[in-house]
Amino acid sequence: MQRWNGWGDESITYALSEDALAFLRERLGPGSAIADATFDDACAQVPASRLAPHPLIDTTPATRVRHALGQSLPDWFKLRHGRIGAVPDGVAFPDSALQVRQLLAYARQACVAVIPHGGGTSVAGHLTVAAGPRPVLSISLARLCALGHLDREAQLATFGAGVYGPDLEAQLRAQGYTLGHYPQSFEYSTLGGWIATRSSGQQSLRYGRIEQLFAGGEVETPAGTLRIPTFPASAAGIDLREMVLGSEGRLGIVTQATVRVSPLPPYEAFHAVFFADWGQAQAAVRALAQSRLPLCMLRLSNAVETQTMLTLAGHKKLVGLLERYLSLRGCGEGKCMLMLGVSGEAAPARAALRGALALARRHGGVHVGRHMGDKWKQGRFRNVYLRNGAWEHGYVIDTVETAVDWPRVAPMMAALEQAGVNALAAHGEQVHAYTHLSHVYTQGASVYTTYVYRLAPTFEDNMAHWRALKDAAGAAIVANGGTISHQHGVGTDHAPWLAAEKGELGIAAMRALLRQFDPQGMMNPGKLLPDGGGPL
Repeated sequence: MQRWNGWGDESITYALSEDALAFLRERLGPGSAIADATFDDACAQVPASRLAPHPLIDTTPATRVRHALGQSLPDWFKLRHGRIGAVPDGVAFPDSALQVRQLLAYARQACVAVIPHGGGTSVAGHLTVAAGPRPVLSISLARLCALGHLDREAQLATFGAGVYGPDLEAQLRAQGYTLGHYPQSFEYSTLGGWIATRSSGQQSLRYGRIEQLFAGGEVETPAGTLRIPTFPASAAGIDLREMVLGSEGRLGIVTQATVRVSPLPPYEAFHAVFFADWGQAQAAVRALAQSRLPLCMLRLSNAVETQTMLTLAGHKKLVGLLERYLSLRGCGEGKCMLMLGVSGEAAPARAALRGALALARRHGGVHVGRHMGDKWKQGRFRNVYLRNGAWEHGYVIDTVETAVDWPRVAPMMAALEQAGVNALAAHGEQVHAYTHLSHVYTQGASVYTTYVYRLAPTFEDNMAHWRALKDAAGAAIVANGGTISHQHGVGTDHAPWLAAEKGELGIAAMRALLRQFDPQGMMNPGKLLPDGGGPL
C-alpha cells in the first residue's frame, strides 16, 4: 500500500544509523518528531462534495484525500499536521479517451475545474486545489496504462498515458525493449506526468530527456482532441509536441503517448571515480560531456554531498578503508565523487567506459571500480525514502534544481547553498546544504541542491521556514541566470519566478496558447502561470 502522507510503499523504510543521526545532530542540533495526523482525522475534515452524481466519479473522503496533494514539502506539512485544506470534490477514473472527453464536457457544462492526476509525485504544487466557489474534479489516468502498439521497425511504442514507470518498462522488456527513462520518482510517476512536466531521467545522457523520447500522441482538451502524428523529423511550422511538453495540465489531458524506444542493452555498468576537489571534478565532467563519449550517465557530487552520502550509507569500516585509500591517492577532505555509467552493446560500451576512465585519470580522477556503482543502481529508487526516515527523527529534506551554462555552475552551486543557510539563519535554524550535478550537457549542467534542517513543532513555523528557503533559492536562481526548473516543472511553487525567465511577451504567448485550448480556464487553474485561476 502506498503511503498517504509520505513517499512510497508503506513496507519500505530507510532506517538512519546512529552514526547518521549523530552526523545530523552535530550539524543541525537534536531533532524532535511530531505526532502525525491520522488518515481518519484527515478524512473527517473533508466536506460534502459539490459535484452532481456521475457514474465515473468517486466522492468518498478517502479517495479525495489521496488525490488532494503531491510530494512537495508543503504537501507533506499539510498532510502530517492534518491541515490539508481544500480537496477535490471528486475523483474520476476513466478507462478510455472517450470517457475523458465525456468528463471534460461534464466539467465544462457544470463550471467545474479539472486537475489531471498521474502518479501524484509532483514536488512543485501541481495538484494543489485552489479554495473557492468552483467545484474541483480530479481526473486520474490510472486505468489508461496499457501498451497499445509496438512498431519494431520504427522503434515506437504507444501507451496509455497513465502507465507507471515500472509497468511501462515491464511491458517493453517483455518485447525486448526499453524506454530508458528513470527519474527519481520512476516507481510512482507516469508517462503522461513525465510529458506534462518535461521530466529528465537518470540515464538521459544516452536515452534523452522526455522531449527527445515523446514522438506523438493524443491530448483531450476542452476545445477538442489534439492529435499529434509521429515523424522522424519535420520542418512543418511549430512543433505541436512542444505545446504539450511542460503544459502541466493547463492545456488538456494527455491520454495516449507514442515514445521512441530502444532495444534492451546487453551491457550496462556504473563506476565511481573520486577527485581531490570540486575544481578538478567539474573540469573532468565538462570534458567528459564535451567529448561526446557514448555514456548513459554522469552524476557529480560536491564535497559535502560526497561526505554526507558516505556517512548515511553505513558500513563504517568499509567506508573508513575507502577513505584511507583515497587519502593516499590525494583525495582527502574535499573529495568529490563522480558516478558514471555506460549502456548498450558490450564492445562499444566497454570502449566508452575505458575512454571515460582514461579522460578522468588525466584530470586526476581515482577510479574505485564498480562496486559502489552496483550499490547505487540497486538503491537508486530507494534513496528518496530517506525523506521518511529523516522525518521520523525530526528532520526535513527539501531540494531545488536548476540548469546553467558551465561558467555559471560553481557560482550557482555556492549561491544556492548559501541562500538556504541564510534564509533559515534568520529563523534561528541551521541548514545542511549539499549539491550534485544530476545531468550534464556540452553547454552546461543541472545544479541540484538538497537542504536538510530541523522540523519545527507547528504547521505555521514549518511553512514559514519553507517559504523563506524557497524564496531565497528562487531569487538566487534568477540572480545567477538559471532556469527556475530543470526537471520538476513549475506548478505553483516555481510560478513566481517564471516571468523572469520567459519575459512579458513569452508569458503573454503562453496565456494565448492555453486560452485557445481552454477558453474557460478550467484546466488545472493556478498552475504554471502565476494567476489565481478562472478564465485566462
